[in-house]
Amino acid sequence: MVPVLPRLYLSGADLGPADDSGKPAVTALLQVDSEPPGAAALAGFESTLFVQALDRPQSDLLSRLDDCAAFLSQVLEGGGSALVRCHAGVSRSVAIVTAYLMKTNHLTFQEAYAFVQAIKPDAKMNEGFEWQLQLYEKMGCKVDVNSTIYKQYRLKNITENCPEIEGLPGHVFAIDPNTVHQILNHDTLYRCRKCRRLLFRSSSILPHDAGKGPAAFAHKKVSEPGPVSRAGQTNCTSYFIEPVQWMEAALLGVLEGQLLCPKCTSKLGSFHWHGEQCSCGHWVTPAFQIHKNRVDEVKRLPIGESKNVRK
Repeated sequence: MVPVLPRLYLSGADLGPADDSGKPAVTALLQVDSEPPGAAALAGFESTLFVQALDRPQSDLLSRLDDCAAFLSQVLEGGGSALVRCHAGVSRSVAIVTAYLMKTNHLTFQEAYAFVQAIKPDAKMNEGFEWQLQLYEKMGCKVDVNSTIYKQYRLKNITENCPEIEGLPGHVFAIDPNTVHQILNHDTLYRCRKCRRLLFRSSSILPHDAGKGPAAFAHKKVSEPGPVSRAGQTNCTSYFIEPVQWMEAALLGVLEGQLLCPKCTSKLGSFHWHGEQCSCGHWVTPAFQIHKNRVDEVKRLPIGESKNVRK
């Protein structure tokens, strides 16, 4: 059992609330494992939190980091002591403790991870957890389910774990703007150019870094990258968005296909769970691609301005 901070400990699965060296017993347990611990493993702890996760890059720890930090903070601020433990004490538990240090001590991922490794030299979380903690840092050490960072993470996580799915969780889909009567004023709407049906909002667009332009298509015998701007950078000819509710029937059980307007069935774009290449050269995974020339942008005026326009 390794002390990380006063009254915060890190270990593998073979330790209980106290050891034989005379160290004080801990009052709370945060266990990260594939299966919940049995009653014997929980004996002696006043409070416990279990996080189910395998030690593999695809396992989702990111969505539980705020819960873990809140649990540990409550224990330590209440005068108790906490043990964070996983099977080997080198990856999953290290990731949880590193995230806690990032959030509570305002450290970067690299600073917090280096601190833990200095105390426990065998600490080595897998590359997937490293990536998740870097995303956590980008979100300000707070899981914001509405941020594009978290939306992209969630989609990629689904792709890596179960791409050939018969059913998708409802939270994956953005609300269909055609079924909502009240849209936030700062949202821009996008309609089908042919039938004018509302399709998605600007908040559903998932931005990506610009690719290498024509150089990204050099491996193809026939290269047809998108139009090039005056600065020489290839412009994106499509929007890559999060799935919207009207897409659900098209996505079930298949890896790729066309995206058709739910009203007039004109082709809007395509989807591929394993990703597609944007006209700028950047590879987007997974990809829900709507061609810009198939939709029109409809900007909404603030309520006060819209009233003035009516007059």
